[in-house]
Amino acid sequence: MKASSYPLFTQKNDPSDAEIISHKLMLKAGLVRQQSTGQYSFLPIGYRVLRKIENIIREEMNAIGSAEILMPSVQPSELWQESGRWETYGLELLRLNDRHDREYCVGPTFEEIITDLVRRDLNSYKQLPLNMYQISSKFRDEIRPRFGIMRAREFIMKDAYSFHIDEKCLDNWYQNYKHAYNNIFKRLQLEYTMVDADSGNIGGNKSNEFHVLAETGEDDLLIDEKGIGINLEIAKTKYHSDDIKKIVKENNLTHKKGIEVGHIFKLGDKYSKSMKLSIADANSKINHLQMGCYGIGVSRIIAAAIEQNYDESGIIWPKSISPFEIAIIEIDGHKNESVKSYCNQLYQTMNKNNVEVILDDRESKLGNKLHDWELMGIPNMIIIGKKEAENNTVTHKKRGDTEKVSLSIDQLMSKINKN
Repeated sequence: MKASSYPLFTQKNDPSDAEIISHKLMLKAGLVRQQSTGQYSFLPIGYRVLRKIENIIREEMNAIGSAEILMPSVQPSELWQESGRWETYGLELLRLNDRHDREYCVGPTFEEIITDLVRRDLNSYKQLPLNMYQISSKFRDEIRPRFGIMRAREFIMKDAYSFHIDEKCLDNWYQNYKHAYNNIFKRLQLEYTMVDADSGNIGGNKSNEFHVLAETGEDDLLIDEKGIGINLEIAKTKYHSDDIKKIVKENNLTHKKGIEVGHIFKLGDKYSKSMKLSIADANSKINHLQMGCYGIGVSRIIAAAIEQNYDESGIIWPKSISPFEIAIIEIDGHKNESVKSYCNQLYQTMNKNNVEVILDDRESKLGNKLHDWELMGIPNMIIIGKKEAENNTVTHKKRGDTEKVSLSIDQLMSKINKN
C-alpha cells in the first residue's frame, strides 16, 4: 500500500461527542465514522483491524471443527414465536413488516434461525454433534447507544452453535470452545480473564464470560492469582455481602474492571424443546437435542484493545491486530529521486518478505506523518531521508519509544523477523 493512494482520514482535533478514549481515538485515527445513532462505517484502517480479528477467530473455530455458515439477518417472527421470545425479548428487538404485512425482526442473536436450520436436515443421531458458526452484523435497538462501537446498535459478532445427543457430549464440546476462546484472546495479545457469568435472556444453565481488562470497563470482576474469577454481579446473587468479603480474603481475590468481549452458554434443551428439535438415539429413545451457544463481540474487541493499549499520542496496537506492521516514512521524496527510489526498493523488499507495510509517500511534513502513524498505532516507523538514502541505512522508531535508532537494511529485517 502507498499512502498517496490509500484513504487516510485522521483528524487533528478531539471529537466533541466521544465519551471514552477508544471512541475518541477510533474517530481521530480514522478507523470509523458514525452513520447514524449507534451505527458506524469502518474505514480502511479500521477494517484491516477488524479482518485480522476475524481471521484469528476463524482459524481457532476451524481448528476445533466448527464449520462457517452465514444466516439471514432479517428473521421471520414465526420462529421467535415458537421459542417464546417474540413477546419476552423486549424493545431491543427491532420489528418490521414487509409489503405483505408479514412480521420480521432484525436479528440480535440467532438461536431460532440455527435451530430451524438444523431441524430441517437432521435425520439421524449419527450426524451429531454439529458445530457451526458465523461472523456477521447483528442489531439491537439499544435505548441509549454510547461509547462508539462499544455499545452500538449495529455490531459485528461471531456466534457459534453446537448440537448434541446428550449433556455429556455438550459438556465435552463446551470445554473445546472454552479452549478455543482462550487461544483466541492469547493470540489477540490482550490481557483478559474468564469468569463465571449469568446467562441473561439467552437462557441456559451454565455460562462463562471473557473480559478484556481495562480501567474503563463497565463490569466489576473478582480475579484470583491465576486470572480466573467471577463477575461481581453474579457473586451478589449467590452470596451475602459478608460472605463475598470472606471469599475475597480467603482466595486472595483482586477487584478489576473488565470489558465483556465473549460469552459462552450451555443452552441445554431451551430451544430444541420449544422448537421441537429431537432425534432418536442409538437405543431408539427420543431426545431433545442439547445445545451450546458461543459468542464473541468482534467489533467490540477493537474498542477494548484500544482501552487497554494507548498513550497520549494515540493507539498502541498489539502486533497481531495492527493494521500494518511498518510504515515507511519518506522525507521529501517528491523533491529527491534517490530518496524515492530507496524507499520504493525497501518497500518492495518488505512486500516480498510478506511484511505488512505501507509507504507514506505523501507530500507532507515529517512531523505530520509521524503524528498520523503514531495516532494510528503502527508498531514500527521507518524514516528515510537524504542521509539514509546516501548511507543505505534507515532510522527506526518503535511505537511508544522516544528514541530513534539507525540501522542497516539487514539489521532492520532481522529485528522485524525477531518481533
